[in-house]
Amino acid sequence: MTVAVALEGLSRAFGAVRAVDDLSFTVARGELFGIVGPDGAGKTTTLRMLAGVVRPTRGDARIAGASVARDPEGVKRRIAYMSQRFGLYADLTVRENLDFYADLFGVPPAERPARLARLYAFSGLAPFERRLAGQLSGGMKQKLGLSCALIHHPEVMLLDEPTFGVDPVSRRDLWLIVHEMVAGGMTVLLSTAYLDEAERCDRVALLHQGRLVALDTPAALQARLAGRIQSVRAADPRRARDLLRTLPLVRDAALFGDRLHVSLADAARDWPAARAALLGAGIAILADEPAEPSLEDVFIDLTRADGAAA
Repeated sequence: MTVAVALEGLSRAFGAVRAVDDLSFTVARGELFGIVGPDGAGKTTTLRMLAGVVRPTRGDARIAGASVARDPEGVKRRIAYMSQRFGLYADLTVRENLDFYADLFGVPPAERPARLARLYAFSGLAPFERRLAGQLSGGMKQKLGLSCALIHHPEVMLLDEPTFGVDPVSRRDLWLIVHEMVAGGMTVLLSTAYLDEAERCDRVALLHQGRLVALDTPAALQARLAGRIQSVRAADPRRARDLLRTLPLVRDAALFGDRLHVSLADAARDWPAARAALLGAGIAILADEPAEPSLEDVFIDLTRADGAAA
């Protein structure tokens, strides 16, 4: 495995607040790697440090051999960074934005036609080449931002919540673009709060309050909860959730749409007693069955344990 990105005790504090606390992990070249967690978990701060925008308080990271702490300008030559508010120019057209970023990154004029053709091919922006960026939909702006960031063929792509606030169709299109980038050999680190999206990654780092609580493939993380999740549809789901959370044998209970996911040490052994408690409280159970754990189940379980340990 060739390492593209290596974090070594990377930390950042803002006053007394530790936004990122002692992160250490590596990302392989050509890997699609997810940094996952809720708002305030440290995702954006981590990417901003990797991009050389924010200096670490402690520790370091290397991107294609360049040190974030000692050579942030060297890092910037090897990466593209797309923040949640990528710097598109609303009064320039799609093509003018692309030309501007090509100039900014020093793309040779002879190489531009082929690069533009490829970017148009996977973004679908060719019919809108002359449209002002300010008149694009949210999803199209994200695709244009991604295209501008890719114009110089970076070694590593950093994406900060690229599908935040994007409609489902554009979200699908953005993921197709990301997978095509990875298939072409690019290393991609992206942050997301959408745990269903994180399941698309080769590996994920789950962050909670700036700390790393787990790192593995989505499948391996989900396997940790095999046989421990019961899916329940109750007549009064919120009351059922609140009651279940008071039972010592229930690790957690969370709403997923109209269903509850109940986490137990052993669902086959412990669910009958929990079920009886619900019925005894007059809460009708409309359906219940074992469930395959989602990455969200894993995150809830890990952060509950992390909070208890703290």
